[in-house]
Amino acid sequence: MTPTVMTQTVYYNPERKYTVQVTDTTYRKDDSGSLPARIYRPKGDGPFPLLLDVHGGAWGLGGYADNEIIDTALAQSGLVVVAIELRKAPTYPYPSQVEDVNFATRWVKAHAGQFNAVPEGMGGLGTSSGGHTLFLSAMRPMDERYGRLDIPDAEGADARLSYVIGAWPVIDPYARYLYAKENNRDFLVQASDAYFGNTEAMKEGNPLLALERDDSIDLPAALIIQGTEDANLPLASADQFVKAYRNAKGKAEIEWFADMPHNFALKAGAETDRAIKVMKAFIAGRLAII
Repeated sequence: MTPTVMTQTVYYNPERKYTVQVTDTTYRKDDSGSLPARIYRPKGDGPFPLLLDVHGGAWGLGGYADNEIIDTALAQSGLVVVAIELRKAPTYPYPSQVEDVNFATRWVKAHAGQFNAVPEGMGGLGTSSGGHTLFLSAMRPMDERYGRLDIPDAEGADARLSYVIGAWPVIDPYARYLYAKENNRDFLVQASDAYFGNTEAMKEGNPLLALERDDSIDLPAALIIQGTEDANLPLASADQFVKAYRNAKGKAEIEWFADMPHNFALKAGAETDRAIKVMKAFIAGRLAII
């Protein structure tokens, strides 16, 4: 397993405070339609480090504005945050969303200069199913299935990330499927079926099981943000993932938030503020050693 290596120094001080400019653009347009991206850009000299945001929604719902509170706060600290829209199940099943993230990662790197940013040290944030998708793309950045969509003006850009933050991620979609069935969470069962189609795909496109199988994967530094009252996930999967990541010689941390439910940091509040502070500290630590 090969860790992600970056070479250029990227400066980031999480205590800084910037005014943020928000603009929308299109990062891909093809036969499936147009996919927008929202750019949260600090107003300052820069250039700034980059962060890709991938929303959740059980692979069939949600949108690129869902993580606005987090994205704005991170941008205010000196990160250019690019939040992307994804194709949705059931029209676009697995691995469509991983293709979208792989494409977007390369597109953002290739266009970094337009956002007053640098591609070195680029990381990602994924919430819920977006955490699943982001981890798969980052762990398998050179997978031909995920990277099959060409970008004419992105020669040399790859889908590797320096770090990944998974906020209440569906880190083991197969275990979540079984959990949803056992707990009569019919929507989650149907959403998993709509995206993956069968349990074999849930096992193959699975960050935790990829680690346990010892697949050939990248291991960017990882942070998991997880609430203890999350009724949408089997909580044991988060600890299992961190343990497996460390066993594979990757760097992984987990921060538990007592009594917090699924999606808790998408709303303003004290625990959201703490989650953002944890994210900033993690990013600063990662960028300091690049």
